[in-house]
Amino acid sequence: MAVTDQRELQVISQIAEALSSSERRSLFYLCESPQTDDSTACAKEMLKNKVICQDGGQLFLAELLSQLRRFDILRRVCRISKEEVESIPKCQQVLPRFRVLMAHISEDLAHEDLDNVKFLMGSMLPRETMEKAKNFLDVIIELEKQDQVSPERVDIVEKCLINIGRVDLAKKVTKYKMSAVGAPEERSSQQEQCRAPCTHVTPPSSHSLQQTRQGQSLQAENTPAPVYIQQSSQSLLDRYKFNSNPRGVCVIIDCVGNDGDMLEQTFKALHFKVVLHKWLSVDNTFSTLRDISQERENLKGDAFVCCIISRGTANHLLGVDMHRTGLRLDRVRRLFTSDACAMMAGKPKLFFIQTYKGPEFQPYAARHHQDEDLEPDGCHGLPGYDFIPTDADVFWSHCWTDERQLEQRHHRSIYLKTLTDTLLKGQNRKKIVDMHTEVNGAIFDHNRRNPAASYHIDLKHTLRKDLYLQ
Repeated sequence: MAVTDQRELQVISQIAEALSSSERRSLFYLCESPQTDDSTACAKEMLKNKVICQDGGQLFLAELLSQLRRFDILRRVCRISKEEVESIPKCQQVLPRFRVLMAHISEDLAHEDLDNVKFLMGSMLPRETMEKAKNFLDVIIELEKQDQVSPERVDIVEKCLINIGRVDLAKKVTKYKMSAVGAPEERSSQQEQCRAPCTHVTPPSSHSLQQTRQGQSLQAENTPAPVYIQQSSQSLLDRYKFNSNPRGVCVIIDCVGNDGDMLEQTFKALHFKVVLHKWLSVDNTFSTLRDISQERENLKGDAFVCCIISRGTANHLLGVDMHRTGLRLDRVRRLFTSDACAMMAGKPKLFFIQTYKGPEFQPYAARHHQDEDLEPDGCHGLPGYDFIPTDADVFWSHCWTDERQLEQRHHRSIYLKTLTDTLLKGQNRKKIVDMHTEVNGAIFDHNRRNPAASYHIDLKHTLRKDLYLQ
């Protein structure tokens, strides 16, 4: 092996060992390598094939380290300064501009930005793929595989960055797109510049840069190609973020004992952290919900779900207490409003409530039995299902039926059974409002066949965006 080759192998080895695993993934991407193993050994082998067998290997390495922003390695290993690399004419640069741009965007995105990107692209890529994505380049690679993104098709990337609030990065994509399309005279000027002889730059070092492979990759990068308009995924502004793991906390309070386990399995399958309580009194029901609303760890997800199964009246839950005024339904909701629970501001809050109605209590006669926490809130005796939640991002589904149905052996709520079936069937495909429409239809069909055991269902919501339980 020639001395020059030995020196290059030594340089390649030092570079690969100095890079982090994340930087090695960017390295493979910039070099258009299909390699998925980001180990040091694979990086060495890939660089050897890129550098040893072609002219201008040192120039290639210098540009590569420059685009990775590892000027320390460039100076220490290649003996080349940042200024010397930046003085190289653009027409001598051999790395694909599109890949350089994507690599820089990936490096500049914060972790929260990446989560928003993964959410926004969630309808275009499988959930398992999104969960495995470690950086923005992993998402771009998958979109390239599906031909959703390419050097000529960047609209999706541009709109995505705008929607997550990274207008600074979106402008870079716009600039790239405009230079790829450009005005005719601008394109002509760019082509003439790249066809013109380029001044050779020799840095003041014994390891001088070699003449680059003029023309190789340049034609593909500088020949203008049409940018196809690609319909982007639904705007982040139109959909609730819903990709945290777990998705959020789901608290289930089953004071009847029939369907709590079924709900638990359903929301676990929907990737929620489920907390199930059975046979609670009115006081314990309120204190349990209040404690959950005050625990930050329970509210870090993208949504909150509350399911309650209880005997009740028009607007109260009775729990296992049979001779109390109960807990007002609207008081349950208000525990999780943005003013009472700041961490839930802007996040969807879903309530699914099944009550079994018995005789109405007499509010005035029972008023002296109420605890301070359970005091009515000026609702003037109107039924709870007449109130539309005034708070944003609330989905309120309340179903009631006669408590005599609990006398049936192995009773199951038609509402809750239909709800769980629809949620599991509809995830990844339907909005929560559309899924509830199916529940409404099933309840209507049941009531038509069983008028003596009818269910009454009421939906009120103040959702501001579409919600997909994916």
